[in-house]
Amino acid sequence: MNPYLDPSPEVAAALSEGRPVVALESTIISHGMPYPRNVETAMKVEAEVRAHGAVPATIAVLGGRLKAGLSPDQITGLGKSGLAVAKASRRDLPRLVAEAADGATTVAATMIIAALAGIRVFATGGIGGVHRGAERSWDVSADLEELARTEVAVVCAGAKAILDLGLTLEYLETKGVPVIGYRTLEFPAFYTSGSGLALEERAEDAAGIARRAKAKWDLGLGGGIVVANPVPEEFSMERVAIGTAIEAALAEAAAAGVRGKDVTPYLLAKVKELTAGESLESNIALVLNNARLAAAIAVEYSRL
Repeated sequence: MNPYLDPSPEVAAALSEGRPVVALESTIISHGMPYPRNVETAMKVEAEVRAHGAVPATIAVLGGRLKAGLSPDQITGLGKSGLAVAKASRRDLPRLVAEAADGATTVAATMIIAALAGIRVFATGGIGGVHRGAERSWDVSADLEELARTEVAVVCAGAKAILDLGLTLEYLETKGVPVIGYRTLEFPAFYTSGSGLALEERAEDAAGIARRAKAKWDLGLGGGIVVANPVPEEFSMERVAIGTAIEAALAEAAAAGVRGKDVTPYLLAKVKELTAGESLESNIALVLNNARLAAAIAVEYSRL
């Protein structure tokens, strides 16, 4: 066990006994939603994982320790602190550990800590990707590089719709990362169930996804897997309307000079404002949906 890693007693027991565990990120708590909806949603996501047969392990850095499994008080603390908590990706982990600081983990950092703990399945909202205009800015999320190197299956509703989804899929293909559509051959676009972009792989059940993950890692191929799970149809937003809101948010971000890791939380907040809160409800629904599927995959993977 890594000397900087603190699995919670519940998570440690589950891992030692070979029971299914699902990793959950913490930037969705601190940077993804306003308080108290962020804390309420985090608790519901953990409950959803439990209800479907797995142990939840919300991941963060607290006092320089890599935490795999948070208490309700720790989750509440992250939710109340909000944007004051550092947004932690791969490059930030050494500083946070060395300075005994706190950090809410992105997809990339959550994958790293999950892998250190021995957790193979992770549920999130949407992965990061290639930003629009990346040919000028070179703004590509560290999530994609982490997917290329770290052996964790990431269940998501596609990449965040504010990104260039076509280039994100191209990047993943180049890095050899399988993108498996759950009962779909169309890449979901976070707030909407489809993007118009075709996928090569489809799986009809959690067992099929677990078998593919095991085969990839048994072959020594390394790297992660993207499980693209569309937002439930009743919460899927109208594609033109959300597209209009995203374009307006991008224009405002450019005018305000927002760059780097501040772009995603800024755009998500602006889209929420422009859609009168509808995007937040869609976001919550898709995270819960991903938690259910991730738990089912973790259960099947533990049986292998």
